[in-house]
Amino acid sequence: MTLILKQVFAFLKMLNSETGHHSLAAGIATGFVLGFSPLLSLQSLLVLICIFAFRIQMGAALVAAFFFAFIGYLLDPVFNAVGGAILEMDSLQGLFTTLYNMPIVPLTRFNNSIVMGEGVLTIILSPIVYFVSLHLILKYRETVVARFKTTKFWKAIQATSLFKWYYSYDKLFGS
Repeated sequence: MTLILKQVFAFLKMLNSETGHHSLAAGIATGFVLGFSPLLSLQSLLVLICIFAFRIQMGAALVAAFFFAFIGYLLDPVFNAVGGAILEMDSLQGLFTTLYNMPIVPLTRFNNSIVMGEGVLTIILSPIVYFVSLHLILKYRETVVARFKTTKFWKAIQATSLFKWYYSYDKLFGS
């Protein structure tokens, strides 16, 4: 539980900083894929490996996965229709038979119409989610954070000794 909270706080801290906008956008896009894919599947494992292997903000991915998991349940009829249409294509039956007879590929559960629809739509939409979230992060920083830093409340907090101590501690040791 503390690992999740630590990642969420790191996400919020990075969201309000001036760096790492690509890492945050990649985290939201991978959270999009992770939230729509089945929990215990090969796709989820592959996405988690990508999160750990590349510089992807894990807090953003976890928050986005939590958010998109709820949306995924609402979109199940759409995923079922798309996946069913793909699985019923006569031209792909030979490919699906070959894939199903391979040793590891059936663990993806691609023969389920909802899983197939989720997989196809997340592959198509994840670059769009990346660029939209990148744009929204930059706009958020330009408007909300810049405006908050000019308020009297923020200037009063910056004047406290606790804030100065935390700022120097964070500068030395980071998080």
